Amino acid sequence: MKKLNEKEIIRIIKNKNTISEDVEIFNLGNEQCAACVDTLVESTDIPKGSKLSDISRKSIVSSVSDFAAKGIIPKFCIISLTLPKTISKKQVQELSKGFSKACKEFRIQLLGGDTNQGTEISIHVVLFGNVKEYTKRKGAKIGDIICTTGPFGYTAAALDIILKKRKSSKTFSTKSKNRFFRPKPRLEFGHKSISYTSSSIDSSDGLSSCLIELSKQSKKKFLITKIPTNNDVKEFSEKNNTSLNRLVFDGGEEFELVFTVTPKNLKKIHALGKKNKISIFEIGHVSKGKGVFFDDGNNLFKIKDNGWQHFR
Repeated sequence: MKKLNEKEIIRIIKNKNTISEDVEIFNLGNEQCAACVDTLVESTDIPKGSKLSDISRKSIVSSVSDFAAKGIIPKFCIISLTLPKTISKKQVQELSKGFSKACKEFRIQLLGGDTNQGTEISIHVVLFGNVKEYTKRKGAKIGDIICTTGPFGYTAAALDIILKKRKSSKTFSTKSKNRFFRPKPRLEFGHKSISYTSSSIDSSDGLSSCLIELSKQSKKKFLITKIPTNNDVKEFSEKNNTSLNRLVFDGGEEFELVFTVTPKNLKKIHALGKKNKISIFEIGHVSKGKGVFFDDGNNLFKIKDNGWQHFR
């Protein structure tokens, strides 16, 4: 019997012809609204030694990043908590601290939620917002430039350092762990760039998964010509004899935006990035065909979907 993966389970539960979007757009009377739900589970999403305030903040960041990819500002939040019987008052206070910090940071009103008892910590966050316009995943055009709002590789390196005890400098270790535990979703950039981007997705599941999803929905070929990373990630890769491509393309949890833009709007995108103190990486272009390929003049290969998937 074939083992189910996350995407197959979603297809079974939803209509088979439904386009996959992390943010659902719907009409409520005369208003167009957006909703998004994300779940964080202790055994699969929380490495040992994590601060609970970072984890609870990150549970909200996950959904905020999905809104950022659409260019929509979230307004309201509902949180459902499952907690073990052994949890202490101090731990609950730490969780509350993270929720409050995130809501204040992104100007979200926490409406309420639900609390239940279980064997481990599980956090379900639902965000709501109003919609005027938004960016879809399927709008990439031939000739568009493929971009990211930042470098990749740090979060995968952080997990290697935490879980596999990989060697690194103190500076690199701190930088990588900060990017993993305290990510900065590109909400303002996503909202302000809505008139310039033709397709967009957030990178919570890994760059390879994002590129393949955008390519598939736009029915276009994505040709990647540059790896979006920095020299310190390359040095970490070489020092530990680990694959740079794995760190960059298959990590996940970066919460950067991966998007396409017409060449005429590229200057505006860079200006917006500079205003928001974001490094825009131009990593390739869209062409006729299908699939995602890497070709920098020296290496040529097809990029496979090796990003994060539950049940893989």
